[in-house]
Amino acid sequence: MRRPIPNLVGAVSNDGAWRSRGRAPEIPWAVPRHRCVANTLNLTINVVERCGIGVVVLSTVGLLRCIRVIGFSHRDAVSFLGPFVRRLRWSYDAIGPLVALSDGLLTILTSVLGGLLYHLAAFGTFPELDPYFAIGILAMLAYQLIAWNAGLYRVTAWLEPQRNYGLILASWFGTFLLLSLFLFLLKLGSEVSRGAVVTFAGLALSALVGWRMAVGRWVRIGFEVGSIRGRRAMLIGTPGELATVKSRQRLLALGLTEVDRHALPHEEAEFGCRCREVLELAIKRSRECQADEVILALPWGNIEQLTFVRECLRASPLPVRLLPDHFVRTIWQGTRSAAPTLVDIQRAPLSRFEQATKRMLDIAGAGAALLFFLPLLLVVAVLIKLDSAGPVIFRQRRKGFNGRVFDIFKFRTMRVMENGQKIMQARRRDPRVTRLGRFLRASSIDELPQLLNVLKGDMSLVGPRPHAIAHDDQYGALIGEYALRHNVKPGITGWAQVNGFRGETRHLELMRKRVELDLWYIDNWTAALDLQILLRTVVELLRRRNAY
Repeated sequence: MRRPIPNLVGAVSNDGAWRSRGRAPEIPWAVPRHRCVANTLNLTINVVERCGIGVVVLSTVGLLRCIRVIGFSHRDAVSFLGPFVRRLRWSYDAIGPLVALSDGLLTILTSVLGGLLYHLAAFGTFPELDPYFAIGILAMLAYQLIAWNAGLYRVTAWLEPQRNYGLILASWFGTFLLLSLFLFLLKLGSEVSRGAVVTFAGLALSALVGWRMAVGRWVRIGFEVGSIRGRRAMLIGTPGELATVKSRQRLLALGLTEVDRHALPHEEAEFGCRCREVLELAIKRSRECQADEVILALPWGNIEQLTFVRECLRASPLPVRLLPDHFVRTIWQGTRSAAPTLVDIQRAPLSRFEQATKRMLDIAGAGAALLFFLPLLLVVAVLIKLDSAGPVIFRQRRKGFNGRVFDIFKFRTMRVMENGQKIMQARRRDPRVTRLGRFLRASSIDELPQLLNVLKGDMSLVGPRPHAIAHDDQYGALIGEYALRHNVKPGITGWAQVNGFRGETRHLELMRKRVELDLWYIDNWTAALDLQILLRTVVELLRRRNAY
């Protein structure tokens, strides 16, 4: 039967010699090399306990110097790792959260490992690991908070390795101080060993820096071989400024991948009309290329041009950002400050979090409503087939988010299937409406198949009502801000509808008021507003205003 590992911890005398507390008993399974390693580890821990975290920091810095000397050069790393990295495809925006997650796991792992190694070497027993697991979680939360605010998880931080390592060291030192203060205030120092905590601090710092070195090199290689994909960007600017944006690495450093570019005329005579044509073409191309945002490369001093371009781009729901021009970049050259990035000119109508929240509400609401109304849908489908000849579902092309065309689903309520360049709005006592169709339109039951459009992602439960494409073209030419309705997904119901503006628009002013209410909804969206509109829709259905 194996005996436990003896306590080999000694002491360092004043003359620097190692004084053992007693000769260790013979261990059947041990060899002199193992005893030497154990003694070395015990001596290291004893010195660390006496000298503090400074020794850990100095040893880590020395280790990094050695790694840097014996490591690959960047050119060798690209040739050696390039083929492997090229096969890995990563989104630019996903790198920061993934590295943050891995840093958290490393922190917890090194906390448990530090406690385990210290107790095995110092006492020869296995410790209770729960306290060290808890310490690892606390250290992870503190480090993540400090490092995130310090910008350590921005991809651009990995392009400046020297500054990066200093920030890691400062963030971890702050984390260690917070952790020590926490243990002191809660009087938990007696439950954990100081040596184990210091060992954890050294292991974690070495692991975080080593992992950051590996990730930084991988990111820089990924930039060169093209395995990192940025947000799809449409570039618009003057020929002179666009000529300076040729480097793919420069765009990737900003998290962008160029999908198309459009040059604006630089002659004063052609600026107005010709510039508007170029911007309209750019907006159309952004839909075809599925761009995520628009990047402007314009001189910052030309305020008139910037204002004109911004007003024209309001018809696009994409965020618009401005690159530093040649003059601004020149100011930052040679300085130690971080280079200027992008200036927001126009934000998206809804942030990514707001889009995700709205989408979750749509899926939950549409899915529940579809299950609830399924028997009714089946009955209506049978009645439509019995009432008149033709399909049950009527499909018509409509414009959705960012002007993208989709097929809207409705129960067929008319004898005609209009879906062309000329479509007549339904009016009171319209002879085209079937007998059953009058009831379906008055009760809005004919709109229920649009729940499928919501689940497909073409529509939302709440939003501006989509009109026929022929009507979009007609009113788009008459109302300047009409196209802004497409900056969010269309809805089954909307703010204009619950305020009485539904059905036929006999006069242009009625459509202007509807557009005004739709734009107010886009500018003031909240999840609570959507719930309010859904509840008010039930009341409107009972009142049946303008439903025919």
